[in-house]
Amino acid sequence: MALLYQAHEEKHHLPGMFGSLDCTHFVWRFCPTEYRGQFMREDHRYPTVMREAVASQDLWFWHAFAGPPGSQNDINVLQQSPLFLTERNGTAPKCPFYVNNHSHKRGYLLVDGIYPSWSVFVKSIPYPHEVDQKKFKRQHEAARKDVERVFGVLKAKWGVLSRPMRARSVKKIRSVVYTCIILHNMILKDEGKAIAPVHIRDHPVEPALDDTVLGELMDEDTHWRLKNDLIDHLASQDLPHLLVDSDED
Repeated sequence: MALLYQAHEEKHHLPGMFGSLDCTHFVWRFCPTEYRGQFMREDHRYPTVMREAVASQDLWFWHAFAGPPGSQNDINVLQQSPLFLTERNGTAPKCPFYVNNHSHKRGYLLVDGIYPSWSVFVKSIPYPHEVDQKKFKRQHEAARKDVERVFGVLKAKWGVLSRPMRARSVKKIRSVVYTCIILHNMILKDEGKAIAPVHIRDHPVEPALDDTVLGELMDEDTHWRLKNDLIDHLASQDLPHLLVDSDED
């Protein structure tokens, strides 16, 4: 976590950033007829299966969840996802950080506007008016391209993901996706391009979900305090590429 914080602060000037979160669709060619309504959506011509992922600047997958029907949106997928399971059962690493002289308990993920205002999510500003807000919006959107790039790299590297899925079950599709992601991470590690390639598997623990931790994750007040701290932090940085024309709409 310390290595990721350092790398993202050097690259994106965002302290405490763990990675970027997003979802994507891929076509399920042999979707059974009885499932087509569940896996169809108005903006897609064919049945799709969704994949949720968290990626860092080095294109390393830190989290992946595949299988929800394509008719769902990113929030529905998040509600099914095991993304914060380690936080809730107490096995997540302790990783506080400081920004704008304020301490925050855990790192955050960059997300788009559809996600809820949780303490672990940082969203962009849809219609910024002040120069500081415009600088934050530019930096946020530039950093979020990490997860978009990793989706593109994964499809380019593994042809099975760039074509409509021929598997006849979601379980098979999920296995194919996870296999490609694991191989992708192994290649990054072997090439020496991973920021923090060593991962020691935690000992299995009995699920003991803590509702108080869930309340901390969903705290909107912390979300806004963190966002304002990041805006002030970027405003204090002398970064030529973040300068924004004051006449810009």
